[in-house]
Amino acid sequence: METLKFDWDAGTPGLAVLTLNRPGALNAMNTLMITELLQLFREQASDQQLRSLVMTGEGTRSFSTGGDLKERNGMTNEQWRHQHHLIEEMFEALWKFPVPIVAAVEGFAYAGGCELALGTDFIVASETAEFALKEITRGIMPGGGGVQHLARAIGVRRASELVYTGRAIKADTAYEWGLVNRVVPAGRALGTALEIATEIVASAPMSVRAAKVSLRRGTDCDFGTAYALDIAGYNVLVGSEDRLEGIAAFNEKRKPVWKNR
Repeated sequence: METLKFDWDAGTPGLAVLTLNRPGALNAMNTLMITELLQLFREQASDQQLRSLVMTGEGTRSFSTGGDLKERNGMTNEQWRHQHHLIEEMFEALWKFPVPIVAAVEGFAYAGGCELALGTDFIVASETAEFALKEITRGIMPGGGGVQHLARAIGVRRASELVYTGRAIKADTAYEWGLVNRVVPAGRALGTALEIATEIVASAPMSVRAAKVSLRRGTDCDFGTAYALDIAGYNVLVGSEDRLEGIAAFNEKRKPVWKNR
C-alpha cells in the first residue's frame, strides 16, 4: 500500500496497527488512501487471527485532516460524487469491522479524520489532539457519519454547536464531553492505545466479537430489541469451546488458552 502501513509486529499476537501514512499532507485522505482503506477493512474483516486493531496517523502533527482538498480542487460534480461513493463504502466497512478498533490521535483530527476516529470503538487522545467537523465551513456537511456519531457521543446540543460552526475542541474538552476515553501526554497516544488493545486481545475472541455486535447495533434499537441481540450472542457462546476453557481456567487458577471456537 502506498498511503497506509499495516503492521502485525505490535508485540502481541492478534494485534495490528494501521497507520495513515501521508504525513506531508497531514495524513489527508486522497482517493488512493480511501480505496486502500476500503480494501484493507474488507480483507482483514475475515481474518480470524486478528483480535484488535489500533488506528493512528504517521507523525505527531495530525491523525488526519480529512479529505484532500488539493486533490478535490477542480473536481467535477461527477468526479466528486464518485469519490464520495467510495468514502461511503469505506466508512460502512469501518463501522461493520468485526473486532474492536482503538483510535490513537495525536494532533489534528479534522473533518473526515474526525469521522474516522468517531467511527472506531473508542479514542485515546494525546493532549495535543484537536477534534473538529470543518465541512460546513467549506460549503458541504459531514458525509462520513460524523453528524450521527458526534450527536450520540456528546449529545445533540453540543454536537449542533460544533457542526454548525466547524469549531475545533481540544483534547481536555473532548474528554469532558465524552468524545474520547483518555487523554495522555504528547507522544503517548499510540502506546496507551496498544496497552488497551493488548487487554482486549487477552479476552475471549468470540465473546468480544459478539459483544461488539450488540454494542454497535444495539444503540440504534429499542432496549428490548437490543437485549435480544445480547441473548442471541450469549446463547451462541454457551455452546463454544472457549466458554468451557474460560470456566476451566478460572477453576484451575491459570490464564485461558482461547481456541476461537
